[in-house]
Amino acid sequence: MDAQTAATEKPDLLGVKATPIAFVRAIAQAYDQAGLSADAALAKAQIPPHFLQQDHATVSAAQFEVLSEAAMRTLDDEALGWFERRLPWGSYGLLARASLSAPTLAVAMKRWCRHHGLLTSAVSLTLLEPAHATTGRPDTAQVILSDLAIAPALKEFCEVTLLRNLLGFSAWIIDSRIALHQVDFSFPAPAHVGAYAVLFPCPVRFNAPATRLCFDASYLSLPVRRDESALGSMLQRALPLTIRHYRRDRRLVQQVQQILRTPSAAPLTAEQVAAQLNISSRSLFRMLREVGENWQDLKHHAAMARAHHALMSSTLPIKRVAEVSGFQNEKSFIRAFKVWAGVTPAAYRSGQGTT
Repeated sequence: MDAQTAATEKPDLLGVKATPIAFVRAIAQAYDQAGLSADAALAKAQIPPHFLQQDHATVSAAQFEVLSEAAMRTLDDEALGWFERRLPWGSYGLLARASLSAPTLAVAMKRWCRHHGLLTSAVSLTLLEPAHATTGRPDTAQVILSDLAIAPALKEFCEVTLLRNLLGFSAWIIDSRIALHQVDFSFPAPAHVGAYAVLFPCPVRFNAPATRLCFDASYLSLPVRRDESALGSMLQRALPLTIRHYRRDRRLVQQVQQILRTPSAAPLTAEQVAAQLNISSRSLFRMLREVGENWQDLKHHAAMARAHHALMSSTLPIKRVAEVSGFQNEKSFIRAFKVWAGVTPAAYRSGQGTT
């Protein structure tokens, strides 16, 4: 189950357990700060209290969702004690509503970051588009999180949650997964560092100069696809957007085509393409099916594009063109190319198929 469907389904408290107990402890600490007991919330989430003493214990995303909601409602604080003052239940809903009328994701994210500063001065969020980003990659946008006044014991939970909040809402508002390039955190790698592969499916660095979320800037131009009615439904159960990953990707096909057409010594395999997208090949196949495409068709079109380039820009023999296009033999290449272009590769090169 992903964030698209979770809002309409009851949490499965016995699902895969990958959320570190350190995040549960942070919520228990918020109860302590308020002079209250977390026992009832832990019981509701089916988390035994003795788990808090086990450094390597984990809970499921659904358990953590139930615990988080119980804590936010009981404490009337969606920040769970991170900031200088409480953020009453519904505060982040106001941020979402302020961003809803934006024409594109870029404008929506800028509004979220700007309005977040009205909720608290303890942290600041800033969207940097490629012209102002500092990674050196021209296709990367960044959200910089500046931590100004967060207690060290709450720093990790706070920063992870703030980035996941913004990422989850941004994916929801454009109805698409957002491809991450890298995530940096200014704090040291925690003992439960393995959990970050689930939280952020991309390279993650610790002890970095700044905390930042780096992602494919092309998503910034995608239009906002949600309306007030959809927002009302989402806010009835918004936490899955923070905890679970969005699966549909409206730019996936374009990204795969771009990778496949990039010059390389040999055609890329599905595993190699998936690795560049920070997903598994199995996820790649599933996500392509969800948007009505399949790997073999995209691979075939890319092979024909490589063949066209080789035929028109070089004097390579047809056998060699077949090889660089990913075909095992010349005969199968000629047959496939004729179906695609209507003429043989040799005739195409001579100009018979280009008019």
